[in-house]
Amino acid sequence: MIGSISGSPCSNRRNRIVESRKRLIFHIDVNSAFLSWESVYRLSRDPKAQDLRLIPSAVGGDVRSRHGIILAKSTPAKKYGVVTAETIASALRKCPELVIVPSRFDIYSGYSRQMLALLSEYTPDIEKFSIDEAFLDMTETIHLFGPPRKAADQIRRRIREELNFTVNVGISSNKLLAKMASDFEKPDKTHTLFPSEIVAKMWPLPLRDLLFVGESAADKMARIGLHTIGDAASCDPDILRAHLGDKYGTQVYRYANGIDQDPVAPPDPTRKGYGNSITLAQDVSDFDTASQVLLALSETVGARLREASVRCNSVTVELKDWRFTSQSHQCVLKSPTDSTSVLYDTACRLLKEFWDKTPVRLIGLRTSQIQEDPFEQMSLFEDERQKKMRAMEKAVDHIRGRYGIDSVQRASFLKENSPTPHAVSRKKHLNQASQHNTGKEF
Repeated sequence: MIGSISGSPCSNRRNRIVESRKRLIFHIDVNSAFLSWESVYRLSRDPKAQDLRLIPSAVGGDVRSRHGIILAKSTPAKKYGVVTAETIASALRKCPELVIVPSRFDIYSGYSRQMLALLSEYTPDIEKFSIDEAFLDMTETIHLFGPPRKAADQIRRRIREELNFTVNVGISSNKLLAKMASDFEKPDKTHTLFPSEIVAKMWPLPLRDLLFVGESAADKMARIGLHTIGDAASCDPDILRAHLGDKYGTQVYRYANGIDQDPVAPPDPTRKGYGNSITLAQDVSDFDTASQVLLALSETVGARLREASVRCNSVTVELKDWRFTSQSHQCVLKSPTDSTSVLYDTACRLLKEFWDKTPVRLIGLRTSQIQEDPFEQMSLFEDERQKKMRAMEKAVDHIRGRYGIDSVQRASFLKENSPTPHAVSRKKHLNQASQHNTGKEF
């Protein structure tokens, strides 16, 4: 457990920032990603088309119904006060002539893949953080490209000239600081934020700018007099834990001091798992709604495990905000399971442990550490209950398989205000209309 800060002046606190400069991490962040990609796509189809980047414009939700939020806006729109994540109705009040186009994630995903392919020429150690962000571990390859800033500038230039959009590049010795650096002045800039620069560059920033600090957490800290990242960095971590919870309070303290030891983790193609996610029509910020979504996900994932005659040993809940920036929380189970009820109970516990009610647009549930025909350890007290639950779930699977996935539904999903249908899968596609949720299987 991290001890409290003693002593005082900033000069002393600098010595407590323990990150090594041996690692070299780049964070790549596409400028106004969705709007830039929409513009590039339209111009590729018609060179005479209006460049959305040069007029007040935005990518948003359902324009005709004025529902949804602004996902990305142009620089001219920004001058009218249009901000990302505000409602379309609010944006149109600020700028009545605002041109709003619907999002096309299939197109944007293609440009994201092109960018990742280009980045792979610089290092094999790449982690896709979101559709428009990626981390690069340049530690072992930087000698091939010259000084870090020169290499970063080359990446920016190539993306601008070859892919026709711009990015910011943040450079540091860990992922946290590299991402913070890329959020400095935009667009098309390279910034550094090494441990020696934290006091001058990061600590004066408002707490809301710290990674994974949402409005709810920022408000809680403001009530105890913490307004800047530096305030949290110099606060007794026990105070942060008391107000934010043990795990999250510790994370805020560490992040405020620039401490992050997470590796850049490329996807493992050999890892086997089952999961589903839902992109919701509206942001979710309350536990009841989020838990109902987790129930739908648990139903589908549990059924997939049982159909494959496998069980999982690990469960992960993933959340993404409107920018599709993700955070997740994982736990290892006491014994392998394929039970919907166990998945749901575990997912709800994980959600309570790490979510601060910051609005999210996507909720995902995935399982890993899969094994076939495992020996399941049960206590004598759980044995009969688990047997009955498994028999019931298999019976439901059988009925749905014979009469259709909608033949058996939980009563909670029949309510008019249910945030999602009762199952999420390719068999029950949820993207039939713009007001519906979208389900993804992985």
